Amino acid sequence: MWDAASTCDLTSGAMSAPRIRTLGHHSGARELNHSATELAPIFFLMQLKVLLAAAVCTKAGKAIVSRQFVEMTRTRIEGLLAAFPKLMNTGKQHTFVETESVRYVYQPMEKLYMVLITTKNSNILEDLETLRLFSRVIPEYCRALEENEISEHCFDLIFAFDEIVALGYRENVNLAQIRTFTEMDSHEEKVFRAVRETQEREAKAEMRRKAKELQQARRDAERQGKKAPGFGGFGSSAVSGGSTAAMITETIIETDKPKVAPAPARPSGPSKALKLGAKGKEVDNFVDKLKSEGETIVSSNMGKRTSEATKVHAPPINMESVHMKIEEKITLTCGRDGGLQNMELHGMIMLRISDDKFGRIRLHVENDDKKGVQLQTHPNVDKKLFTAESLIGLKNPEKSFPVNSDVGVLKWRLQTTEESFIPLTINCWPSESGNGCDVNIEYELQEENLELNDVVITIPLPSGVGAPVIGEIDGEYRHDSRRNTLEWCLPVIDAKNKSGSLEFSIAGQPNDFFPVQVSFISKKNYCNIQVTKVTQVDGNSPVRFSTETTFLVDKYEIL
Repeated sequence: MWDAASTCDLTSGAMSAPRIRTLGHHSGARELNHSATELAPIFFLMQLKVLLAAAVCTKAGKAIVSRQFVEMTRTRIEGLLAAFPKLMNTGKQHTFVETESVRYVYQPMEKLYMVLITTKNSNILEDLETLRLFSRVIPEYCRALEENEISEHCFDLIFAFDEIVALGYRENVNLAQIRTFTEMDSHEEKVFRAVRETQEREAKAEMRRKAKELQQARRDAERQGKKAPGFGGFGSSAVSGGSTAAMITETIIETDKPKVAPAPARPSGPSKALKLGAKGKEVDNFVDKLKSEGETIVSSNMGKRTSEATKVHAPPINMESVHMKIEEKITLTCGRDGGLQNMELHGMIMLRISDDKFGRIRLHVENDDKKGVQLQTHPNVDKKLFTAESLIGLKNPEKSFPVNSDVGVLKWRLQTTEESFIPLTINCWPSESGNGCDVNIEYELQEENLELNDVVITIPLPSGVGAPVIGEIDGEYRHDSRRNTLEWCLPVIDAKNKSGSLEFSIAGQPNDFFPVQVSFISKKNYCNIQVTKVTQVDGNSPVRFSTETTFLVDKYEIL
């Protein structure tokens, strides 16, 4: 058994003479001094396969997650990653680039890069194998290869990276072992928790039984006109035990059958206590003052009863054991004079299974999209099966989908500048007049199969000119004097209500009313991609499932 203490410079190769301590079977230690010439081959081999860092960065070189396996400052690793994109503009198609001091081994992942920073003496074949393992680890913890998703699961990724590389060297592990090591699943811990939960349930059941016996004994004593057992006078030895039993009895009985307490009698005298939910004179005076200043006061739901408030919210979705969430987000930018500058839509199908017996299933996808979306399946999904039969299933049919976790099985992307693809067109026409500007805004639904709910079209207003004068309007409006905006609110836009207009006048210039922003939500997705059927892998028997579809706005502007 030996340990070496030496100093080594990776860049220059200079090495001080190490000192080796040899431990024998007897007590004591012998220290031997060897020259650097004798041990140079050993330390040369240590430099061959050193992995300096592993990082996930953007295409601009911004580090999202970085794990250093040698001592390295934050400034150093940020500088290396910032220089990485500049080295790729050479026109060569490789998976690695080199500098005078380090080598970058990388793999593109949509909008991100998985980058390994190694020494130039490392084995490039082993580095590529290590890079493939790193790239397979990331989809295990992140549902989507996006910056916010990577940041959210950064610590999970760092723990997984540490299982792959230790002290700069690749560990002999595979993906299944990494998952097992990071989960730290313990059979003894499960047994201990199960035994403890059983003991707690038995103790609670015994406590309820004893409490009911004490309660019955007290009632029998009250019927016979005797003093209840354990309820002696003040200072008697039975007080503490009897009162404790009474407290336990009352607590458990109230837990089993909650009682409705009678309303307390209202005192006849004046009360200065705070009255919750009551509107005092101060509140009325404050509201009147705001109205006199030109504020538009919208009544909230705080004064409504609980039953009335629950009617406003949509009922919760009845989730089956197999539940799918189809979500789409749109980012759109149009010019004020017409023309679509950019439209980008991202969609995903998230699968959640809450019962183990439905783990081995297949999803039947119906794709009626005619806009040319780009589809991409999860790495563990059988791509050939999806391409041939539009079925989403695992590559290994013997494996099951994860239980009680959201898994992204299919995602799609659409990017276009075709004006006919705009779901909702907005035309804003400000024209100067003698007293300011007359503004006409109109909307038109181009995708008639959509039903847009809670549509809000926000128009900026000049500051310090007061409230606008509304002429004609379809729907309702809100004026926010603090943010200097006018919100045009439309509860529903569909095929029956596909167009509308708003006219108002206010002092200002035409450029003051841009950019116009739009927000809405829809229970129908833009791309006609749906899951029509779910079947078992064995027997092809149908499975009950539920679906939740949402079409949201990430950014919708008319500049």
